[in-house]
Amino acid sequence: MCVFCKANEVISSTTTHVVDYKGCLIIVKNVPCEECVQCGEIFISDDVAIRLEKIVDSAKKAMQEISVFDYNKVA
Repeated sequence: MCVFCKANEVISSTTTHVVDYKGCLIIVKNVPCEECVQCGEIFISDDVAIRLEKIVDSAKKAMQEISVFDYNKVA
């Protein structure tokens, strides 16, 4: 159930997560999520959010102007 529009249907999907950190872009593609079919709101599970945070933290250490990761390859 969508917490924003209260629709009952959400589907498994993937999304792209973008972080702007000190003028650098960190892009993580293919992040697993659930998406509301009515309003399009994206929901990320706690487990995925924890892995995503680790990916972003490691990218911050590299400090390249643009870093792109595929979630499926680095999680």
